[in-house]
Amino acid sequence: MEKIGVIGGGSFGSALADIMGSKGLPVSLWFRNSEAADAFNATHENRKYLPGIILNSNILATSSLETASRGCSLVLMCVPSPHFRSVARSLGEWMDGGQALVSTTKGIEAGTFRLMTEILREETCCLKIGALSGPNLAKEIAAKMPGGTVIASRYDEVVETVQRVLSCAYFRVYGNKDVQGVELGGVLKNVYAIATGLVTALKMGDNTRGMLLTRALAEMSRFAVKYGANPMTFLGLAGVGDLFTTCTSPLSRNFRVGHAIGLGKTLQEATQEAGDLAEGVRTIEIVFKKAQELGIRMHILEGLHALLFEGKTLPDVLKNLMDVPQMEDVEFTGQTR
Repeated sequence: MEKIGVIGGGSFGSALADIMGSKGLPVSLWFRNSEAADAFNATHENRKYLPGIILNSNILATSSLETASRGCSLVLMCVPSPHFRSVARSLGEWMDGGQALVSTTKGIEAGTFRLMTEILREETCCLKIGALSGPNLAKEIAAKMPGGTVIASRYDEVVETVQRVLSCAYFRVYGNKDVQGVELGGVLKNVYAIATGLVTALKMGDNTRGMLLTRALAEMSRFAVKYGANPMTFLGLAGVGDLFTTCTSPLSRNFRVGHAIGLGKTLQEATQEAGDLAEGVRTIEIVFKKAQELGIRMHILEGLHALLFEGKTLPDVLKNLMDVPQMEDVEFTGQTR
């Protein structure tokens, strides 16, 4: 039978492996250390990330990248962005170039500003590369709650393969050719989840959140279009869908970090409570520098950067945001400023 490799034994990789295993597909799930792999194989429970959920018995955990990838028709990369390149480089030794290779990681590499699919192209011999992104909270997927995602690739074969192995009664997979738009949607929404968590903690009301989400979508698409993305992508699951979910769910680490900051916690205290450095914090620093370099105005992101890294006070940041010159409501429909 067709074998699938999942590189990364976190919550999302485990949830995707469970879908494919439940469809009768043999899945190799790679963990960084052999102890974690052995523990999973003994119980079929990812106690660290998905405690209490027994995953399908067709999943075999391993700490060997060779075992996880050799003979696979599809390999999913589910590794956090700070470790993505090093794992991709090691994985590349075992790829023969014929497999479909798909990133599920929502991040940008610091220093190079490389998206994850760009790193896969640099570190492996694979051509058939794609990106998976959408409103995908792993715990809800593992609990088999209805949801959907987007697979983006320039190769129809990649889209069709991912749709075939991941589509099921509770999970829908939509296709898109706009790889950059889908990836950037997944990256940028983490920034605005921090902002939404903050204003929620301040009890600013539904009008505030509605305005924030709408202007966030405008900033995301404005930035992404500079990289050749299609603004219409941001009307789909990888754009507004992921933005809404991440900005409203307490399951989102980025939302929780923003909420803690809104309650008066320091950034260090907030990230410690969340259990790890939220991807959005890292993204604020990376995208702020790039936006300044390219002359792209991103008022909400700039406000968060001022608050978290420039020592500005929250009242001053909020006042500056409300004093921003008023602009066109919907971008890309006419003259914008």
